[in-house]
Amino acid sequence: MPGLPLIEVRPYRASDLDGVIDLFQRAVRETASADYNEAQIAAWSQADRDEWELARVSRPTWVGLVDGELAGFADLEKKSGLIDMMFVDPKHQRKSVATSLLARIEAEAEEVGLTTLHTYSSVTGRPFFEYCGFTMLLARAVVVRQQRFVQFVMEKVLDL
Repeated sequence: MPGLPLIEVRPYRASDLDGVIDLFQRAVRETASADYNEAQIAAWSQADRDEWELARVSRPTWVGLVDGELAGFADLEKKSGLIDMMFVDPKHQRKSVATSLLARIEAEAEEVGLTTLHTYSSVTGRPFFEYCGFTMLLARAVVVRQQRFVQFVMEKVLDL
């Protein structure tokens, strides 16, 4: 497509940690703020560096780069097919970063024999996942740091 940047997707490296946390917090504070109130954003955007470090190395995680700059990241729990994290830098929204990351996740899922992917999507992420073929199974309320959020349980059956 003309006008879209070339996106490099590569495996996460330990040196990406601070950039990934910063990107996550900006995505929540800037992009998701259209769908959530100030208290929800404050609760959601908290990130414990040690917990994040463990989470990133406990499952395959990929970063999307545009011109060498971190533009997004996503992960996959190989045993369950859960996409727990997928976030795109606010300045790289709607430029195929998430689509490129999802393509890498789907390739990994195929390699390990997964037939279904699922995610617990935010209000903000739901349109993207629906566009990419995920179906909403249910909406449920979850509480994070005393803030109530609607979460969408979504799945995609992969064509193998």
